[in-house]
Amino acid sequence: MQRHSAEYLKRQKSMDRPAVEVFLYKDKEQSSNLLLQLNRLRQEKILTDVLLCSDKSEIPCHRNVLVSSSPYFRAMFCNNFVETQQMKISLKGITSAILCSIIDYVYTGLINISMEIVLPLMQAASMLQYGRLFEACSSFLQEQLNPDNCLSMIRLSDIMNCNTLRDKAKEMAMKSFSDVSASEDLYDLSLPEIMGYLEDDGLCAEEEQVFETLVAWIHHDPLSRSGAISDLFKKVRLRYVHPTYLFQFIANDPLIQSSTLCTELIECVRRLMFSVSTKCNDNTAVDFQPLWVAPRRCTYHDMLVLVGGRKNNEQTSREALVFDDSSQKWQWLAKLPVRLYKASYVALHSVLYVIGGLTTNTKYRQISTTVYTLSLKTNQWRTAEPMLEPRFGHQSVTYLHFIFVLGGLGPDRQSTDSVERYNSMFNQWESMAPMPKAVLHPAVAASNKRIYVFGGEDTMQSPVRLIQVYHITRNMWSMMENRTVKNVSAPAATVDDKIYIVGGYTRRMIAYDTKANRFIKCANLKERRMHHSATVLNNKLYITGGRYVNGHNVIEDSDTFECYDPETDTWTTKGTLPHKLFDHGSLTMTCVSQTWVKS
Repeated sequence: MQRHSAEYLKRQKSMDRPAVEVFLYKDKEQSSNLLLQLNRLRQEKILTDVLLCSDKSEIPCHRNVLVSSSPYFRAMFCNNFVETQQMKISLKGITSAILCSIIDYVYTGLINISMEIVLPLMQAASMLQYGRLFEACSSFLQEQLNPDNCLSMIRLSDIMNCNTLRDKAKEMAMKSFSDVSASEDLYDLSLPEIMGYLEDDGLCAEEEQVFETLVAWIHHDPLSRSGAISDLFKKVRLRYVHPTYLFQFIANDPLIQSSTLCTELIECVRRLMFSVSTKCNDNTAVDFQPLWVAPRRCTYHDMLVLVGGRKNNEQTSREALVFDDSSQKWQWLAKLPVRLYKASYVALHSVLYVIGGLTTNTKYRQISTTVYTLSLKTNQWRTAEPMLEPRFGHQSVTYLHFIFVLGGLGPDRQSTDSVERYNSMFNQWESMAPMPKAVLHPAVAASNKRIYVFGGEDTMQSPVRLIQVYHITRNMWSMMENRTVKNVSAPAATVDDKIYIVGGYTRRMIAYDTKANRFIKCANLKERRMHHSATVLNNKLYITGGRYVNGHNVIEDSDTFECYDPETDTWTTKGTLPHKLFDHGSLTMTCVSQTWVKS
């Protein structure tokens, strides 16, 4: 009985013990030590069973190591090939020095790559199917890329069938085309190759430079390349070429004049700009519409520019600022030459125009006809042809290569209905049909060959419930009464076929659908806003500064910086401006330089 009890207790104790766990031991040094030992065996020629021969050198190796390291050697030694029976294997096309380096790499995982050996090393790695070594050579070459050699690197990558190198070299060629176009390698491009660059939307180049590049390429071998002028010229997006450059320089180029098709294309542009229509002559030998609507290239990127206005409720500001959406930072441009009150501000052909205004930094205030221009290339202010009439508190809007100036206060400081148009092609102003009704502080925008003037106020400071429409091609006005319109000191901006009227002594924002001729209610502003500015950047509205009515019904200056997305009908805050600002210009300009001079 006692014996049975003891056996039972023993069994119980054994059942109570925890199960033995499996311990997985991983020796981190095993693989490296194994390679080290194999390399020693190779160096001491122990158990080596094959000699790799190149030039007059013989390198002893282990077949199993070679088979394990490369599909090339696996195929050679593991199939019914003659090499399986041979002690010596001759590798043609690989120098002994390169072969020694590769075998060292196989046994150690280490190799020195330099410009002197990278190409034969890459070729050998490709032949022997060492993929990681091949990509290491590609990475080394990518580190050596610069605008002077990226085109030759593309040719090399094609020979080597190296996609990673080609992609990086092509990316550099596209982004640094200004420098690449000056390299000697450009002239060696074939016609399909240069066509491929010039037609790419991602090419970082202005259209003027695209034209100069194709001309230089043709002049390098005029006998065989002159016939390609018309095909190449179609890749220049003439809509974005400055009119002066197009009609005074390009049109007079002997190469262009030698091609009937090229001269027809230029004539098409001339007709489109003069008639402000969207159709060209039906007799033209090429369908111009696709060329005209081609998008702007990825030249650089669009940036938001603020200029003038009233700063911190003090005197008028001479400052011009630029906001880079990618870095979310403000930088200062060169200051305006004079202080101007209620000037107008527009951007055309990557040039900022400050038009008219009341000068405030002189003893006697004068109403100005002066037009100041700022190019982001030079960051320097210049003067253009002055307006025909002095005015301030007016509105300006661009359409194609024209600037239209509407209304405002004239030389007698009374509201005026006069309209004038600046032709940037010829640097001259001309009078146009006057507005049906003179209004101050309306919302103005252009769309589909029309200029829309919404609301504003009359001389008694009463809101005007009118939409005045200027038909650009006919130089005629029409009027529409509309009870929805009740805006004063509100900006307007166009996105697609809709004109957005933002605030104007109200929180309301409405969109006018120009095709459907109806208003659409949008998400409200946070406060009642006026004297602010709006511009379109990447199909979104950016609203800056202005004045607002606070909770105590007191008007205050604002430094707000907000963004409206038409697709989602939502507002987001972009932070604040560097200072409070109102009655300023807010514009979108293509960044072509980053050499701003801080004020």
